[in-house]
Amino acid sequence: MNIHESAEDYLEAILILRERQGTVRSIDVVHQLELTKPSVSVAMKRFRENGYIEMDADGFITLLPPGEEIAQRIYGRHKLLTRFLTALGVSEDVAAADACKMEHDLSDETFEKIKAHALGHKAD
Repeated sequence: MNIHESAEDYLEAILILRERQGTVRSIDVVHQLELTKPSVSVAMKRFRENGYIEMDADGFITLLPPGEEIAQRIYGRHKLLTRFLTALGVSEDVAAADACKMEHDLSDETFEKIKAHALGHKAD
């Protein structure tokens, strides 16, 4: 399934929140992404219907394997791109903001070349 940038942002936010605080509810996503409760509610419903998350009776969100995979891929790109840009001398805040923009749109080929360069490996 092809997933849009905004959906990737939601899943990434759930992962970040889980790492930061252990559990995640929709209201946490509202605050993290600075969105409205209704828009997050609609998104969470779609994610449940499409098998990306599950939500228990208390409203706690769990990433299911397809959602986890997308979240890990986007967050991994974000972290590596942020490190790469800061290594170039970009300030941390600007690097993080630019990484957010880049993480969704870079081709796999370009990202792999940046990754290989950043990690000091020869990119094939």
